[in-house]
Amino acid sequence: MNAGANQFDLFAAPAPETLENKRALLVEVHTRLCGAYGCPVAHWAELDPLSELVSALLSHRTRNKESGAAFEALRRRFSTWEAVRDAPTGEVREAIKTCNWPEQKAPRIQTILRAITRRRGGELSLDFLAELPSRAARDWLEQMPGVGPKTSAAVLSFSRLRMRALPVDSHHHRVAQRLGLIPPTLEVGPAHAALEALLPAEWDAQKVYDDHELLMFHGQRCCFFRQPECARCVLLDLCPTGQERTRTAVAASRAD
Repeated sequence: MNAGANQFDLFAAPAPETLENKRALLVEVHTRLCGAYGCPVAHWAELDPLSELVSALLSHRTRNKESGAAFEALRRRFSTWEAVRDAPTGEVREAIKTCNWPEQKAPRIQTILRAITRRRGGELSLDFLAELPSRAARDWLEQMPGVGPKTSAAVLSFSRLRMRALPVDSHHHRVAQRLGLIPPTLEVGPAHAALEALLPAEWDAQKVYDDHELLMFHGQRCCFFRQPECARCVLLDLCPTGQERTRTAVAASRAD
C-alpha cells in the first residue's frame, strides 16, 4: 500500500449518486485494488458445482478453516454425495461438527441433495448448470431452501463452471458500504443485485471474480471491521467513510 498517496488537504468528497457515477467509482476501485493485490486473481478451488454448493452451505457463519475441515471430513467419511444424501442425519452431523450449527446444516444439506435428485429426475449433479445463462442457473439454485444469492453466485463463480456471478461476503459488503457503492443500511442479500447492477457489461467472468476477491482482500487486510487502517488505504480519496474518520482523528489530535 502507498501510505503517502492520499493527503488530508487534498480530499475530495465524492457523492456517486447516479448509476453511472457509481459504476465509474467501482471501476476506479477495481483498478486501484488490482494494482495493490494483483490481477487476475487465481481461483483457489477446482470443485465441481455440486461440491461447491455443499462447501458453500457449510461455510455459512463459519470461518474458512472450520468449514474446510468439515467439508474434508464429509468427503472422507462418505464416498459420494449420494451416500451423504442417504446417510442417517446423525452421521452427517458428526462428520461436519467442526462448522457452526451442524445440527441445522446436516439436515439442510440432505434436504437440498434430495431436492436436486428429485428435480433432475434421479440424477445428483449440477453440471447441467453450465448449459444455462448465469441468471437462469442462479434462479434454479435459489429455488431450494437455504440457497440465497451469495450461495448461488459462489457455486457459479468459484466452481469449475467459472460463470459470471458476483458473490458478496461480509468483507466485500463492508468495503462497498464505506465507499458509498451501496447504502449503509442495505443488507448483504439485496446488496448482490445492487452491486451486480454496477458491473460493466463488458466484464467477463474472470473480471467479476476478481472484483469480489479484491474487495474481500481489502476488507481482510486494510478496511477492517474495527479500526480500519485508512491512513494507508489506496482508496482513501474515494472513500467518504475513510475521509470522515481521518478528519475526526485530525481534529482530535489538534484538540490535544
